[in-house]
Amino acid sequence: MRFMILMKASEQSEAGVLPTEEQLAEMGRYNEELVKAGVVLAGEGLLPSARGARVRFSGGRSTVIDGPFTEAKELIAGFWLIQVRSREEAVEWVRRCPVQDGEVEIRQVAEAEDFGEEFTPELRAAEERLREQVQTRQQR
Repeated sequence: MRFMILMKASEQSEAGVLPTEEQLAEMGRYNEELVKAGVVLAGEGLLPSARGARVRFSGGRSTVIDGPFTEAKELIAGFWLIQVRSREEAVEWVRRCPVQDGEVEIRQVAEAEDFGEEFTPELRAAEERLREQVQTRQQR
């Protein structure tokens, strides 16, 4: 089972306040634990929403909205993608995260079987080809 772990933004992270050396070291140790356990697939911190954009779709048209965005608590400051045996194991890993104040969201990644019959064998094969192409590029 794969889970996306979403570190929620804060007023400080949205203001561009960087973590201290101690906080970076703590997070580095946590990330090292994830890697040594073989559960982490990816993980990154994100810059403040002032450096981002949103694209809103309506009626077949798109509109670009430049950041910053309000409601820091609804924004994401970073993420991990992990692969573990259960939701409970994902929760246990997140409980070990060195966060003093804030919120971390855990969301299970959808797998092919979650889409039912609408995800036909042809669509599954096309999806698999795309995943193989991505993996090949990442290995370069």
